[in-house]
Amino acid sequence: MRLFLAIAIAMSLSAHAPAVRAHDFWIEPSTFTPRAGETVTLRLLVGERLAGEPLPRNDALITSFVTSGPAGTAPVRGRDGLDPAGFVTPEQPGLHVVGYRSRPSSVELEPGQFASYLEAEGLQSIASLRAARGESDRPVKERFSRCAKALLAAGPPPVAGSDAPLGLTLELVAEKSPAALSPGDTLPLRLTFDGRPAAGVLVSALSVSSSTANVAARSDADGRVTLPLAVPGAWLVKAVHMIALPPDDDAQWESFWASLTFRIAPRQASGAR
Repeated sequence: MRLFLAIAIAMSLSAHAPAVRAHDFWIEPSTFTPRAGETVTLRLLVGERLAGEPLPRNDALITSFVTSGPAGTAPVRGRDGLDPAGFVTPEQPGLHVVGYRSRPSSVELEPGQFASYLEAEGLQSIASLRAARGESDRPVKERFSRCAKALLAAGPPPVAGSDAPLGLTLELVAEKSPAALSPGDTLPLRLTFDGRPAAGVLVSALSVSSSTANVAARSDADGRVTLPLAVPGAWLVKAVHMIALPPDDDAQWESFWASLTFRIAPRQASGAR
């Protein structure tokens, strides 16, 4: 079942990067609540405002693509060039974490494009730094990479287990399992960069069923943020972190994009799929 509408975007080759630079990237499973032993297909989507186009698997861009659950951690199986990009079969009941990390790609952006995307992603500190350096009217070369996770609650509720760090460069970790949430509950999250707290980063939660339920807040000194999730259904939580690169680098900035997808069951039908 498609959870997100499609728009035409591609990013599998670096030549396509300018078209997708300021867009989100996430994992869409065929179901967030599989039965134990049920095979789940995994699509990689790129887009914005919860509208996304599936990307075929590109092994040349993948640093890691794994699933972690009660039985341990294993690679996500799949074939290069195909959509869906992977398949997992949670053999045991519990929470299973799927994680994806891409290799870096580069893109060149005009000043106006870069300024618009900094504003959209809450990166005003980078815009201020560019202004202080007298660079606001200069084109930009940027390096970027993607880190995405999805949480699968396998088996009948209540589903045991919790989100686990997978060692992604920029990583969102749910400190309470979404499988235990009801609409209206709050979700505590922690954002880390290279395993350390990422403070002051804008973290946004987008609902597939109600845009009025979307919320956002900045992470605190410990990288933590708590977001109220008002409605059931699929959610996408996202964050972007950017750093300045040394003067001798061939790019000026490097950005890291993190996402986390999961489902909250309706209050009156917690066992519904």
